[in-house]
Amino acid sequence: MRSATIERNTKETKISVAVSLDGAGRSEISTGLGFFDHMLDQIARHAPLDLTVRAEGDLHIDGHHTVEDVGIAVGQAVDRALGDRMGISRYGDAHVPLDEALTRVVVDVSGRPFLVYDVSFPAQRIGGFDTELMREFFQAFAVHARIGLHIECLRGVNSHHIAESAFKGFARAFGKAVAIDPRRTQGEAPSTKGTLTA
Repeated sequence: MRSATIERNTKETKISVAVSLDGAGRSEISTGLGFFDHMLDQIARHAPLDLTVRAEGDLHIDGHHTVEDVGIAVGQAVDRALGDRMGISRYGDAHVPLDEALTRVVVDVSGRPFLVYDVSFPAQRIGGFDTELMREFFQAFAVHARIGLHIECLRGVNSHHIAESAFKGFARAFGKAVAIDPRRTQGEAPSTKGTLTA
């Protein structure tokens, strides 16, 4: 099974992550940021994959370090779980609505990290969650999982709906990209280079 665990401890955060790419959508999430927990649960449910995240951070300052460091740790766990990336589909895309909001997400599990992010929010905060931290999470994840990631909100007026459609869209696209392609020869990389790790 393609799984990994990561421990990340700094003066700002203490984080443990476990991921199973072949899981059934189970999650145990606790970051101290309720809305962020809800969004991470969307990744597990809609990819689907199994995800455990336990984070303690300096929330008395703000949520930035916690959200970014969770992105780093989850990305590192995914990169480790993917191993040599042989046999995966590599690409995934999704259009996901939530009421009036619609987000397009495209993923390339290429080994080359990049983020294109075009999401705007009418409100700066959703509950206690600063909406600008969404970009920080996806940037940290893309770099440390070593994936190309494009997220574009096509329309939306409710900030909660926009954020949730983006996370669900990411989950659906990512799940497709890391799925094993049954048409490929075992041990084959979906690249003319013959590898997705160099």
